Amino acid sequence: MEYLSDPWLAAALLGAGVLAGFINTLAGGGGLLILPLLMLTGMSAALANGTMRVGVLIQSIEAVRQFNKRGTMPFAPLPAILVPCLLGTLVGALAAAYLPEAILKPVLLTTLVVVALIMVLKPNQMTPGPEETPLVPNDSLPAWTGLFFAGVYGGFVQAGVGFVLIAVLVGQMRYDLLRGNALKLAITGSFTVLALGIFMWRDQVAWLPGLLVAAGTLVGVRLGVGFAHRVSPTVLKRILLAMVLTVCLAAAIKG
Repeated sequence: MEYLSDPWLAAALLGAGVLAGFINTLAGGGGLLILPLLMLTGMSAALANGTMRVGVLIQSIEAVRQFNKRGTMPFAPLPAILVPCLLGTLVGALAAAYLPEAILKPVLLTTLVVVALIMVLKPNQMTPGPEETPLVPNDSLPAWTGLFFAGVYGGFVQAGVGFVLIAVLVGQMRYDLLRGNALKLAITGSFTVLALGIFMWRDQVAWLPGLLVAAGTLVGVRLGVGFAHRVSPTVLKRILLAMVLTVCLAAAIKG
């Protein structure tokens, strides 16, 4: 395929997959690197958006497996949480799959930059108290609405959705950060199945680049587990912001 004709680009996709998996294990936002980089290879915005979901799905499965092995994956609340998320995902993925390229590309790039800036300049600082009980979405309209719009965002662009989900799960629903992060990964994997199906139906998935990124994310997840307590999330987010801005600018110029 033309997307892999340049060995340097293939190596960049593999390396970006490793870095994305690593970053997502530590904090989140690794998809902010993958989407613009795929666009930089010459893919349309819609094809890159669909292709990225392959790596996200593989990475989410592995991350949930790791959390479950450590006994910190709260499966019980997932069904109630997934209902609004999947409804939102359907809306967002259909919008992304059908929007014209002339509209979709600037919307995606602008969204990525805004999310990256918010991630660095206004990080989520909300932490539940030790005696708080997590809310159930059906008992909290703000939580249900937040999960729905997180699903819309995840279906539309995916990149950076982890921070949206953490804001809802920790900030609104009052899960502790460890279990909120575990739920975030399970939710991401679940709505990625739906979104990926829509993009496959629209023939907007390039499998070889997607699987190359996915292989890298598996390595990144496993590296991130052992490195999680040695890296400053603040420094990592600033590095990520610089890389996102650089790659988005390059993709916009190429466009």
